[in-house]
Amino acid sequence: MSSRKITYSSHSNHAARSAHARGGQQFKTYDTSHIRPKKSKVPVIFSIVLALVVLGLVLWGGTTFLKSCSAGLLTADQSVEITIPEESGARDIGILLQKEGVIENSTEFIARVNELGVAGELRPGVYTFNGGMTLDDIIAKLRLGPVVLGKTFTVPEGFTIQATADRVAESFEGKISAADFVACANNAAAYEAEFPFVAGAYNNSLEGFLFPKTYPVTEGATADSVVRMMLAQYQIEIASLDYSYVESLGLNRNQVLVMASIIEKEAAADNRATVASVFYNRLAADMRLQSDATTAFVVGRDPSAEDIENDFSPYSTYNNPGLPPGPICSPGLACLQAACAPEATAYLYFYFKEVDGQMVYYFSETLEDHNAAIFS
Repeated sequence: MSSRKITYSSHSNHAARSAHARGGQQFKTYDTSHIRPKKSKVPVIFSIVLALVVLGLVLWGGTTFLKSCSAGLLTADQSVEITIPEESGARDIGILLQKEGVIENSTEFIARVNELGVAGELRPGVYTFNGGMTLDDIIAKLRLGPVVLGKTFTVPEGFTIQATADRVAESFEGKISAADFVACANNAAAYEAEFPFVAGAYNNSLEGFLFPKTYPVTEGATADSVVRMMLAQYQIEIASLDYSYVESLGLNRNQVLVMASIIEKEAAADNRATVASVFYNRLAADMRLQSDATTAFVVGRDPSAEDIENDFSPYSTYNNPGLPPGPICSPGLACLQAACAPEATAYLYFYFKEVDGQMVYYFSETLEDHNAAIFS
């Protein structure tokens, strides 16, 4: 492209160019500020106002977006059904839970998942979450898997590991075998990191810790996940217990569980705390507990007099002083409460028998009264 040179004369010559140069030199020394047009401040003010408006819109939009991502935390009486899509990672799930008001902060959820090392164990599916659930409760639910609609299984109070394993195998229609469940339940050390209360479990067994309750049957559950579900329930239940009395006696919480398991097998619904008082009174008097139930645990049935006499296992409370080394079943909350707060009595003996189709208990302070109750 050619360029065109513009001069002050349409007939450019040497004289014109010389005059033009002299004029330019002279104007350089003149103060022309008073004749220059003043710049308006309006565009500057307008720019500032415009910037503030844009910033406000950005902040409003961000706040609206954040609010749209969270409907507010659910209250204790509220619940929400959420579908976790396939291939969802911890981050995706955390954002979804925050949006639906199940959790307050997805970052905390992700951090806890990573801390537990269970990011790969969160299962997709349809879940119902209640308000007030803890992060650990939510994570445990996601690890267990979605509930099969309307299907549950019940572990009654007083079940042993083997009885529980048989019930689980039946309820999951063979997808979880009794043998696999027993294997998991006899490896308490594998659960100590998540459930520290099982530390020191006798013979590395979870006997007594598998809390009796009604549980959901869930898709994709394993023996391990069911064991964890039951341990999580035990953790929830014992949180309400006051251990101060038994700790004042020098007993630890696992020993309280042992006592509760014996009460579960020996007491009726209306006298648990009274039965507990007998066992604590006998311990205080350095008497053997003499519970038939502990020998029954060893022989697997109601024991005969000969079974009791010949039971020299650690569980024999006729031949060994004090409590047995481990629980003999899974006690319910009522028996755990009785073990923590026995009735104040002077009873050292009790005896029960069936009268007119009902089980009747006789409590005595002396051996003489006890024998009279037996032979009456």
